[in-house]
Amino acid sequence: MLVNDKMQQGYEYFYTVPEGEMFADDFKPELTPRQMLELGVFEGHYLNDCQREFPANWFTEAKISLNKPNIKLNYFQIKSRMSLPEWQKRGWILAPDPRGWFQWYCRYYMGRRLADIDAWQIKRWRSFKRHYAQVKQNCLPMDLDCRRRQRQALLQWAYDPFF
Repeated sequence: MLVNDKMQQGYEYFYTVPEGEMFADDFKPELTPRQMLELGVFEGHYLNDCQREFPANWFTEAKISLNKPNIKLNYFQIKSRMSLPEWQKRGWILAPDPRGWFQWYCRYYMGRRLADIDAWQIKRWRSFKRHYAQVKQNCLPMDLDCRRRQRQALLQWAYDPFF
């Protein structure tokens, strides 16, 4: 895959495993990238200029905002992310994936494997599970109004926030 979009030019990578298969043993996301986009993540303003890199069917029902982020497109209609400059300042952006974790996950899902980066991102994903435990501990089952910010964040990290 050759990438030429607003944030990355001339980056080439290859799929080494089949799409949606052969994930690391300790990486079991509950949602696919397509499901995440359909439910509403990142205010609809994440992959809007690089859709050609991913399967078209990921975007047929996706909640996308071409002009600017739109909180109403998030499933829980609440902002639950930091800005890209903040991610960069914290060292959460690695060179192959200038958009961060979700871009990495989309490429991983498609079959790209980069051992060191995959291990680092999977470790970050696993550590995010603490939010699931906090919501479960503090909310009644299926009370989707309880801890909406954390539930939106769980959705944006491929955890099922509907419990």
